[in-house]
Amino acid sequence: MAGSGEGMAEERQEEEEAAVVQDGTEEGAMSRSDSDNGEDSLDTLLTRLPLTPSPRKRSTSQTKTEPSLLRTSKRTIYTAGRPPWYNETGIPFKEAFVIGLCGGSASGKTTVANKIIEALDVPWVVLLSMDCFYKVLNKEEQELAAKNEYNFDHPDAFDFDLLINILRKLKKGKSVKVPVYDFTTHSRRKEWKPVYGANVVIFEGILAFANKELLKLLDMKVFVDTDSDIRLVRRLKRDITERGRDIVGVIKLYNKYVKPAFEQYIEPTVQVADIVVPRGGENFVALDLIVQHVHSQLEKREITVRAALASAHQGQPLPKTLSVLESTPQVRGMHTIIRNKDTNRDEFIFYSKRLMRLLIEHALSFLPLKPVTVETPQGTIYEGKRFHQQRITGVSILRAGETMEQALTAVCKDIRLGKILIQTNHDTGEPELHYLRLPKEISEDYVILMDSTVSTGAAAMMAIRVLLDHDVQEEKIFLLSLLMAEMGVHSVAYAFPHVRIITTAVDKGVNEEFHIIPGIGNFGDRFFGTDAPSDWYESDESSMDY
Repeated sequence: MAGSGEGMAEERQEEEEAAVVQDGTEEGAMSRSDSDNGEDSLDTLLTRLPLTPSPRKRSTSQTKTEPSLLRTSKRTIYTAGRPPWYNETGIPFKEAFVIGLCGGSASGKTTVANKIIEALDVPWVVLLSMDCFYKVLNKEEQELAAKNEYNFDHPDAFDFDLLINILRKLKKGKSVKVPVYDFTTHSRRKEWKPVYGANVVIFEGILAFANKELLKLLDMKVFVDTDSDIRLVRRLKRDITERGRDIVGVIKLYNKYVKPAFEQYIEPTVQVADIVVPRGGENFVALDLIVQHVHSQLEKREITVRAALASAHQGQPLPKTLSVLESTPQVRGMHTIIRNKDTNRDEFIFYSKRLMRLLIEHALSFLPLKPVTVETPQGTIYEGKRFHQQRITGVSILRAGETMEQALTAVCKDIRLGKILIQTNHDTGEPELHYLRLPKEISEDYVILMDSTVSTGAAAMMAIRVLLDHDVQEEKIFLLSLLMAEMGVHSVAYAFPHVRIITTAVDKGVNEEFHIIPGIGNFGDRFFGTDAPSDWYESDESSMDY
């Protein structure tokens, strides 16, 4: 499957942080189509080739291989989640596995990439095209490109520094923004595509093996070898039908730049390839070998987090980053009501919301304030405090953390909201990331991360790791929860010592099923009035106190 993020996506939303990478090509590999089939003969393709150009249009395409997912009118949610990519210390433990696909123009690299994605059948695979990284042309170069006089197949046409930086960050699990190239105007568009959450990155391009620093980032190198006549005809059809170019100009460009570049820069790199794939996407034997190797590598990188959390930090004092709401008679009384199994739903909701409001107000007192003086209506001076101009963003861990959003928006004006969906895999017992939607430029914000209960801390840790991967500063993250277990507090504080942990109460015990003792029960079910089946727990903390 392709995406990320942007796996987890609310389609076509500007604030989506898990997006599919644009996959069009500039003087490079074709868009996915029937003409990208390895069985096409030269004669067959020539009979289908139009001799007059069609009207120019945008020709960028998107990878559209389908993962296991749930679709609604507005959202696409992956049903296969991303397992932990970090250890119990919160540090990323495994890098994404990067497959490099190289080959001549129109050799079928994109088709091979999509075939690999379909056969892998694992979540969170990103397809990254080298053609997104063409350099921005100046006015003189634009004029040359319009006259088919600019060499798009030369290494100097690509921004290798930007490409290497983005691929390196993506391999390390960081969120990145990929440029979007417009092949009709030979320029980058204003918008950049956010990409995040790759377990596997498939990187394809005509010069994918031409840079030494780039080669170091590739775990597997595949060269797609297709007959030059087939590549020429595919290119003719693509440039005429999709890019509005005339046959004379396409052939001129091919003879002057494309063919010499292939012979000088592309064909020699076959020597560094681990696998050569003749006939492109129709070579199922080669594709099976690639998929088997990737699966074996992914299995070696599997790690467990929850077991390590459950056995760590026994008997340690509570961390200084923890702040517990003062247990006044009022707070104690509200806890008595919501912890009582016989409390009806209306009272449970009412007193939970009251506690949430107190918790939010308490958390805001830890935000940095600066002294200010104001003049009162009576003409006197009042010395007060004011929050710095930085934004505050609220992020809820679905579903139970979403119940705290109303209290947050009631006390924070114009606050932005994001969401993260984490579920427990009941086969492995590990949390898995399924979906996220974060506001733009969240790295500049103070983030209030909300969940109803925290037991082992596994889901909270995953959510914090997601925020850190989006460059949010650790000291600007506040984890808020109505109820926490000591185990969860220790787990979060040990992994992320600068995260502020704020709650209304801390319980000592956790049973063998990771439920908080004495606890509060399944908060999500009690709040929403649902009886969740055993296979629908949104997160180990969000839906139940475990």
